[in-house]
Amino acid sequence: MKKNLLLICFFFALHISFAQSPFKFAHVSDTHIGSHNADEDLRRTVESINKDSSLKFIIISGDITDFGSDSEFHLAKQILDSLNKPWHIIPGNHDANWSESGTNSFKKIFGAETFNFKYGGYLFLGTVCGPNMRMSPGQVSRENIVWLDSTLGHLKDKNIPIIYVNHYPQDSSLNNWYEAIDLLKTRNTQLILCGHGHANHQLNFEGIPGIMGRSNLRAKNPVGGYNVVTIDNGTVSYEERNPVTDEQKEWAQVKLYKHDFAADTNHYLRPSYAVNKQYANVKTVWQFNDKSDIGSGVAVAKNLVIASNSNGLIYALDLKTGKKKWSYATNGKIYSTPAVENNLAVVASTDDNIYCLNATTGKLIWKFETQKPIVANPLIKNETVYIGAADGHFRALDLKTGKLKWDYLGVKGFVVTRPLFYNNKIYFGSWGTEFYALDAATGWLVWKWNNGSSNRMYSPAACYPVATAGKIFIVAPDRYMTAFDTETGKEIWRKNDSKNHVRESMGLSADSSLVYAKTMEGELIGVSTSQPDMQIIWEAHPGLNYEIAPTAIVEHENIIYVPSNSGVVVAVNRDGSILWKHKISNALVTNITPVSKNKVIATTMDGKVTCLEF
Repeated sequence: MKKNLLLICFFFALHISFAQSPFKFAHVSDTHIGSHNADEDLRRTVESINKDSSLKFIIISGDITDFGSDSEFHLAKQILDSLNKPWHIIPGNHDANWSESGTNSFKKIFGAETFNFKYGGYLFLGTVCGPNMRMSPGQVSRENIVWLDSTLGHLKDKNIPIIYVNHYPQDSSLNNWYEAIDLLKTRNTQLILCGHGHANHQLNFEGIPGIMGRSNLRAKNPVGGYNVVTIDNGTVSYEERNPVTDEQKEWAQVKLYKHDFAADTNHYLRPSYAVNKQYANVKTVWQFNDKSDIGSGVAVAKNLVIASNSNGLIYALDLKTGKKKWSYATNGKIYSTPAVENNLAVVASTDDNIYCLNATTGKLIWKFETQKPIVANPLIKNETVYIGAADGHFRALDLKTGKLKWDYLGVKGFVVTRPLFYNNKIYFGSWGTEFYALDAATGWLVWKWNNGSSNRMYSPAACYPVATAGKIFIVAPDRYMTAFDTETGKEIWRKNDSKNHVRESMGLSADSSLVYAKTMEGELIGVSTSQPDMQIIWEAHPGLNYEIAPTAIVEHENIIYVPSNSGVVVAVNRDGSILWKHKISNALVTNITPVSKNKVIATTMDGKVTCLEF
């Protein structure tokens, strides 16, 4: 018995010794493959890491690419495959917001979006961080929050020390930082690693120590860099390394220990829903809570609400109760808002298919296969489906049969918007800096326009263009509003207002006299559609502060519905006064669909479909 006891003690001591053995790993972040010199900077880092036999693994904390393109992902993977040690990788906002694959390629190319592994007695967990396909502050995707909850909940060792990795700092720069933080505080989380800021910083997230690692890019310096991390006897040390000279400079040391989160009062303010008490005339009739992101909107078909999600489901909810009536599974994430006509619901998936379903039953009527994923929204007009894709095509399909009517092959970049049908032409922008006008009957190019910039992120791609009286209007992330002649494409005016920074969110008034645009300062302006130059003749003040939500503004029954990037829907009277505000969540409002004079349905990126009545 005594011998057995000694043996047990020996193995226990051996386990403790192993768990506390010092080890080193590399922290690489923000490689931005596709930007200037990024591939050379990453190759230098890979070579430096390969020479160091003391490094046990590598963590790469997001923004692997600059624009999320498949070619950038493949190049990054090719370079990283040269590493002679295990590496663990997660995506960042640049990998997700401009993803031509609808955020599918990262998982296909790198094998996973998350990581979960143990080393040296520590558990390392890494999750995705968007925004995914729709501009907004960062967000840990809904499915990743569900994954994190499940992973922490199923831990056999509830006390294992955890190091959590996400691209963003876990603070208010993330829409849902508190969801991740609150889950992490249920276990022994001792350290959080991130990137995003491109510089080395020692941080603290509600009492959990945090480290932001520098970008691997050289920026204005001759050489880029990364960090060598040492964990030894309950202390983590960070040393920045020059990958050419291999010189290192220690800049941070943090003690790792089990925190008493219950006693810790150091926490950020959670989002306030006090505005809902202020406007108590607004009520939630029902709310459907999905387990996945909803980066799309809804369509109403009689007594049904047709929706979709990033788990690849198309489904119908009862308009009165919000209960699910049917669902149809595709094989890719969906960021496409359904369009419905004659009881036919059309929606695209990133599995390279456009689907047409019976809106009442969810039964497949037809599907059309493309060459690449589709993240664009369909438009149905004159029994024709108009839709763009990521394969350089814009197509017109017969609504009843799904047969191709015409195919325009000249799109630069990829399409995410809903096209506009006006005067027998189709108008849309792409993430290739260009805006197109096609003949709606033939698909022939009538004209195209380029914004003059080589920066794809300034493309007029996400706005829903509007037109009236022979003019078409767009806004873009370059903060310009532009008016064109619809027949010729000639610029009538193009303005960047120094006070009102428009971005992507816009709409047309019901009487077509105003183009509504939401500014980055959270203001709402009305620009005259009849004046020869940009003239702001109407203003409203929704009180939204910093705003980058690209979602369209909608007017219905003399009420203007304004979306936000923080889960707030604002209803504005035509006289500019605020009728009501209602906060649904703290995530991007991805769509607002009025269904009657006093009822709207709004979707938010964190998986909520909400019916509001006022």
